[in-house]
Parts: sequence; structure tokens; C-alpha cells
Amino acid sequence: MEKKKILLGSPVCQKSNILREFLDSLTRLEQEDVCIEYIFVDDNHEEESSRQLLLFAQNKPVRLYQSVDKEKNPETYVCDDATHYWKEHLIWKVAKFKDFMIQKAIEGSYDYLFLVDSDLLLYPRTITHLIGTGKNIISEIFWTTWYPETPELPNVWLYDSYDMVRRPRGESLTPEEQMKRQQAFLNQLKVPGVYEVGGLGACTLMSRKALLQGICFREIENLTLWGEDRHFCIRVKALGLDLFVDTHYPAYHIYRESALEGVSDFKKKCDVDKGRLEIKERTNKKYLSVHRPKLTLSMIMKNEANRYLEKVLEEHRHYIDEAVIIDDGSTDNSVDLCRKILRGIPYQIIQNPVSRFQNEVELRKQQWEETVRTNPEWILNLDADEMFERKFKEKVQDLICNPDVDLYFFRLYDFWDDNHYREDKYWQAHSIYRPFLIRYRPDFQAEWNEIPLHCGRFPKNITMLSYALGDLRIKHLGWADPKDRLAKYLRYLQLDPESRYGWKEQYESILDPNPRLVEWEDSPLR
Repeated sequence: MEKKKILLGSPVCQKSNILREFLDSLTRLEQEDVCIEYIFVDDNHEEESSRQLLLFAQNKPVRLYQSVDKEKNPETYVCDDATHYWKEHLIWKVAKFKDFMIQKAIEGSYDYLFLVDSDLLLYPRTITHLIGTGKNIISEIFWTTWYPETPELPNVWLYDSYDMVRRPRGESLTPEEQMKRQQAFLNQLKVPGVYEVGGLGACTLMSRKALLQGICFREIENLTLWGEDRHFCIRVKALGLDLFVDTHYPAYHIYRESALEGVSDFKKKCDVDKGRLEIKERTNKKYLSVHRPKLTLSMIMKNEANRYLEKVLEEHRHYIDEAVIIDDGSTDNSVDLCRKILRGIPYQIIQNPVSRFQNEVELRKQQWEETVRTNPEWILNLDADEMFERKFKEKVQDLICNPDVDLYFFRLYDFWDDNHYREDKYWQAHSIYRPFLIRYRPDFQAEWNEIPLHCGRFPKNITMLSYALGDLRIKHLGWADPKDRLAKYLRYLQLDPESRYGWKEQYESILDPNPRLVEWEDSPLR
């Protein structure tokens, strides 16, 4: 597969001892799945720093431009062991440099632009990992003590200039509550993950899609917020794009020269991370060479022939070894369609002459019992209107060959048309991880949530198994057609008229004519 083309850019006005470490960090970036080219604007006032850029450019694909401004205006950007001292005209000079790089990325047909400050050190996997998140604009986190003897703070925030207190507009908070909420936000950022934020900067990946929508760092003249990153982020949100931060591979910020003392430790962490990856790769190869676990699709269906059944089964064929399907009283040709698509794959179809869905827990028990009767190794439990994003077929073997995990949880997205999922206060299924993939253990004693509706597709005690959260996503297509939404709405009114097992307001919101929809983007393949 063709490698993604990345333009890595940085305006450089840096002390030579810090720049040396920054450039060394760039040489360590992984490039197995990407092709990285570089663009620098040399705004240095140290000859040694300019020389280092020239040396870096000798054997790498580098576009090196000289700043005209440093000849016209020799005023230097000052930083000491207390803080950095920015002046207004210096900020907008940097903004012009960054906008220049955006334009070059567009003209050069790059897939991504990665803007990074020249006092940051990166984990080797940073760029490939950020691309793998599938986000159009995402920063890698780093932490900085902006002033001596103050707490470390991140390069991202929630509101305005640098506000990290989560609250609805207009809510009045005591100082104690503000401190509590800010600390909760900071604590969240210390857990590896991907989080939506309101502002970011200094270490940011931007997709070509975002670049072509007009993002830039140019000053918004009727805005008094300080700093080009603030103006960039406001413009991004105004264009309808979202901002995210990743916290898996925090960059190291050499904000002051005293921070050079920590460079050695950061490099050791990078080496440890690389060693872990190599061990994982060897382990996976070992397990794949010794035994490829059998993956059994377990599914319930009813009258799915004219909906999504063909589409999802054609996708499942790429990775399943066997299938167990409960046909719950279909009156169409769903069974014949399954037989046609699954030809060549062992399968069992159990036909219920009368639907059992009015007591879902009994139907789910039947599904589990019929599936485990085939002596499966791994069970993938998906309904006939659910399918993983394309990347799953590349990653599923890594998941089921991991000897330390017996159960995987994933996020499910409720699609409201072919290309958009719903996201509002009533529809947030994708904010929760749910179980879909489980290693079958014969000694496992299933216990069920004995309720007739919304009982769960697996036994309730599966969390006693070792489990992990997966970053692959599931498309739930069952709501995508207005006719299906109406049918489900009427079915819930019949099966749960008092909303004993579900949420009344959510039931009522099914027929909302103007829900909030978000465009779906598949995560990039390897």
C-alpha cells in the first residue's frame, strides 16, 4: 500500500544545543508506513543553529527557507530559565511562517502537515500513531512548567485563551469548584487516550481535508486573544472542524535550557517503547506461526435480506472461520442469502419458526448456547446491521493472538444515514465501550441479566475475564433508514410502553426531524 506523504514543518529560531536535540529526535521518527519530508524557515540568530539546519538538509528531503524578517528586523526572540518573552509582531511573524507551510503542503499534494515547535522531542511512533487516530486535526500532548515552581500544564485547553474548567456557558462556579474541575481535566489528560478539546498548539497533525477547508493562523482582527494558536483554533471551529489531543506519546518540551538534563531519560523511554513494540511483534509472529485461532461469527437476524445483511456478511468473510446464525422467524429470503454469501465457510443456521425477540434474554441465551456448542475459540457477536470499520480485517489477528486478553470492548456508532452518525444528549452510544469479541473458555459459567429487553448480547459476568479496550469502531446501520427508525420506534412502544427497560426521552427522540449528525471517516488503513 502506498505510504502517506507527510510534510513536517517548523519555524526555527532556536538555541543550538536545543535544536540539536530536536533534529536528532526527527531522525528517529518511524517511516515504515509514511514518507516524511521537511520544511523549515530559518529565523535563527545563532550561526551554529543555521549550520545545523543545513547539515540536516544535506541527506534528507528538506525545503529550507531563510526568513527575510531577521535581516530587516534583527530583534531576537528572548527566552531564559524563567520563561519565554513574546512580542506581538513576533507572534504574527510565526503565524505567517505557519501559513506559508500550509500553502506548501496544499501545493505539494501532501496527505498531512505536521507542525511542531523546535524545542520538542517526539516519540518515534508519534506521527504514525496520530494518523491512526483518524482525526483531521490532532495534537500530541506535552507538559510544561511555564514558570518556575508552578505545576506542569498541557498544550491544550477547553475554552477561550487557556481555560481548562469544563462548564456550560453561563454557569457560575466557586473557586473551589473551578479548581476541582480543572484538576479533573488535567487528570483525564494523564490517561492514554484521544480527547476532544477547544484549543491546542505546537505539535499538531492536520489532514489534507482540513488544509483544503481554509484553516490558517492569520490574525482575526476583531479578536483580542493573544497567540496565533488561539486564532487558528477559533477559525477551525468556525469552519465546522473539531480539535483533538492524543495522550499516548507525550512529547518532551525543552522549554528552558535546564530541561536538557531530562533529554537522556526521555530517549531511554523511547528506547523502552521501541523494545516493547519489537517484543509484541515477535510475540504476535510466534503465536501466528504456532496457531491461528478460529474466529466464529455469532449473529441473530430477522428479515434482513433487503437491509444490510449482504453488505455485512461480505465484509465478515474477510476474517471469520465459521458462523452461527439464529434466524428469528424470518419470512423473507434471509436464510438463502446467508447460504449464498457464506459458501465455502462452515456455518450453522438455526431457524426459529416464531420470533423470540419479545423476550430478548431467552433469544440471547439461545444464541450463546448454539454458538458454544460448536466449540469456538473466539466469538465475534455482531447483529445483522453491524460491521467494523475496514481496518478491523487488518488488526483482528493481532487481537485474538494476544494471550493476555480474553475479551475486547469497542465503541459502536449509530448511523443516521449512509455517511453520518448521530451524536446528541440522547445518542451517545459511541462514548461507551461495549463487549463484542470474546475468547470462549469451557469452564466459564454464564450468568445472564434476566430482563426481556436490553439484556445485553453476552452473559453479564463476562467482565470477570481479562479484558481490554479496542480502538477499532463499529458501524451500527440499523437506524440509517427512516423507515427502520419508525419501525423500531413502534416496536419499543409495544414492547416497553412504560420505558421500564429503556430511556423514555430517547425513545421519543427517535423521530426527531433535525438530529445532530457527525460525518464518519474510516480510520486509515496501515
